[in-house]
Amino acid sequence: MIFNIDKETMPREKIREIQLSRLQDLCRRVYANVPFYRRSFDEKGIKPADVQSLDDLKFLPFTLKQDMRNNYPYGLFAVPMEMIQRIHASSGTTGKATVVGYTKRDIEMWAECAARSLAAAGATANDIVQVSYGYGLFTGGLGAHYGAERLGATVIPMSGGSTKRQVQLMRDFGATVLCCTPSYALHLYDAGLEIGINIKDLPLRLGVFGAEPWTEEMRREIEDKLGITATNIYGLSEIMGPGVSQSCAKEQYGMHIWEDHFLPEIIDPATGEVLPEGSTGELVITTLTKQGIPLVRYRTRDITSLNYTPCSCGRTHVRMNRITGRSDDMLIIRGVNVFPSQIESVLVGQPGIGPHYEIVVTREHFTDHLQVKVELVDASLLEKYSELEKVRDRIRAQLRTVLQLDVEVTLVSPNTLKRFEGKAKRVTDLR
Repeated sequence: MIFNIDKETMPREKIREIQLSRLQDLCRRVYANVPFYRRSFDEKGIKPADVQSLDDLKFLPFTLKQDMRNNYPYGLFAVPMEMIQRIHASSGTTGKATVVGYTKRDIEMWAECAARSLAAAGATANDIVQVSYGYGLFTGGLGAHYGAERLGATVIPMSGGSTKRQVQLMRDFGATVLCCTPSYALHLYDAGLEIGINIKDLPLRLGVFGAEPWTEEMRREIEDKLGITATNIYGLSEIMGPGVSQSCAKEQYGMHIWEDHFLPEIIDPATGEVLPEGSTGELVITTLTKQGIPLVRYRTRDITSLNYTPCSCGRTHVRMNRITGRSDDMLIIRGVNVFPSQIESVLVGQPGIGPHYEIVVTREHFTDHLQVKVELVDASLLEKYSELEKVRDRIRAQLRTVLQLDVEVTLVSPNTLKRFEGKAKRVTDLR
């Protein structure tokens, strides 16, 4: 189902026409109302009137997460506070929180984009949607909630936590769609088995998963264990929240970015240069319609590529490929670039081990050391040394092939690694 057929199936020429008009309006608004952008434009010698085509986007300044922290809390807002209807913020665990404000129209736009995303995934007004993303300052819960309501579906606002009760209510309330992080979906499955409920036997048919990078291997594992279709939703609080892009049920390859609201680019993360179409690099997004805190060329740090090939679902909006990692999450181990997603692609689906793992980085005698801790499915394997060694050696060999690096693999008992209700924290860097 296409939620907004007029907007989602526009010819590419019409999309670009709308983007240019909205980009020009955006430049005028931020230059007039946000001192940070006025300074940034002036430093680059650019005025809003200089933006005459979409090709001029590359001359505009970038916006970094640090810029948002430096202007904490309201320094990047483009409207008076009396127009701000809601505030969200990141956790701020690595510094000051990044604060975002939404006007009434921003909330409406967010609900529209989230509804488009759920519909693209295959949800309908007849579904019962269990939202197990966290509510509160985190954008995940309310973003999915408002999108499901705009779609006309029934919403179960579970939030995170109370994992076993989540599964019980999923069964009792007949949830057909689950919205949460992919790692939490697997946690729900395990918790259900502990209380005698196999999610595969429930009416649940569709998962809309995001908020953390995950691999195709994990998607297949989720689909196999839960007996559902697992789709990929993308968003970030600085840009809007969940619903910036979504994989469609028709093809499942890439996530449609709603380009009438978000203008994407791919840049070289090292140089900042815009890369040719089809290249892999860092995703940069300009918000075309946001009023509260519009952002020009926001560097997401997410590594992906854009696919402009027409999609058989009928939507004309560009697709971004699965996030392979983050430019700021990349580990450099003895000169080798390592993304956690590469490790996950090897681990998920391996016989004898579960989907939960931890990457530990240490430094001894000026040399970096990479250890991967993985849970076994059956604790009795720890007593069978020869079989244990076979599993460990197989994983080490495959990791060496993928990473071109020797990795220490430690197999641990079931249920010993930490579970996460929100974004999974896979890396412990002790250097």
